[in-house]
Amino acid sequence: MRNIPVDVSALTFVCVSSPRPKLVSQETGEVKVDRDGNTVFTVGLSAADEMGRVELVNVALSRDPEISIGQVVRPVGLVGVAWENQIGGRMRWGIAYRARDLEPVPVAGSVPASSADAA
Repeated sequence: MRNIPVDVSALTFVCVSSPRPKLVSQETGEVKVDRDGNTVFTVGLSAADEMGRVELVNVALSRDPEISIGQVVRPVGLVGVAWENQIGGRMRWGIAYRARDLEPVPVAGSVPASSADAA
């Protein structure tokens, strides 16, 4: 399936659920790993546009991004992948999101730690 790049420039992303390892199976507890053997983590983000519309998205990453709930972030290399599956006799579909990284976004008016230490 083709990766569809997502333009994040007009969106604000806020962490709404802590990073957690993505499971292959709820029953066995098997953790998903990428091609390189890295654990895949899932982070819940709210994505708000300039009109105030908000969507909740789960974003997968091949590392623990070490962010916390309420933190504003910028997804790096965010892509969407369309999927469909037959589950319980019903056809289900959606878009799975994946990013290379999540960068913390400084809050307006805050002073970076290195600047505060120099003062």
